[in-house]
Amino acid sequence: MQNVIISGGSRGLGLAMTRVVAAAGYRVIALARNNSEELASASRTAAAEGRGAVEFRACDLADFAQIAPLVKALRADFGPLYGLINNAGLGTAGLLSTMRDQDIQRLIQLNTASPILLSKYVVRSMMTQRAGRIISIASIVASTGYSGLSVYSATKASLIGFTRSLAREVGELGITVNALAPGFIATEMTHDLDETQRQQIARRSALKRMAEPIDVARSIEFLLGDGGRNITGATLTIDAGNTA
Repeated sequence: MQNVIISGGSRGLGLAMTRVVAAAGYRVIALARNNSEELASASRTAAAEGRGAVEFRACDLADFAQIAPLVKALRADFGPLYGLINNAGLGTAGLLSTMRDQDIQRLIQLNTASPILLSKYVVRSMMTQRAGRIISIASIVASTGYSGLSVYSATKASLIGFTRSLAREVGELGITVNALAPGFIATEMTHDLDETQRQQIARRSALKRMAEPIDVARSIEFLLGDGGRNITGATLTIDAGNTA
């Protein structure tokens, strides 16, 4: 059973990915600071269905010192690492002129530096196996921009540049590196949108509704499988029209 790490896999978008990827037959190692009942339920469901598996490992990815020992332990516990989904991150909004310095630092630390470091240690296992998939969750605002999300947009744009360059570094070893750039997704990050904003998003959306976590999760499943074998260094947008 191939091992796929999903950071931020205990809730929201990460939990949807965990469920879909496990159902596709992978062992998902969900990283988060804390477990959740929803994740525990996903683990029980995978065990009952006898296809795929869900494991939880606690980790605060904002603490860089935890990352290398974590990856070493995962390799010891589960064997080679086939996939990494860089999903964990913050969606802190705010005008640049009024954002607190510590909020800017935390956004950059968790949204940019942490996935780069996690990828660094995971890709070593992939290079040994000469196979692997690295997928980072970016955002359409990395290219379109959005008022009040300048720092968040910068962190997501950095993941796209990281993706394109890492794909060149490891592509010849059979490792694909891609990014997904969703528009607004119905998760906790968009909970504060009012009804008018939601209706506006739905009108401008190609889906004629706000995209759901399952829409992103199915794209992850595609990129992990044979469908994503020949796609690397790409940024796939999901319902990009909903940010227009």
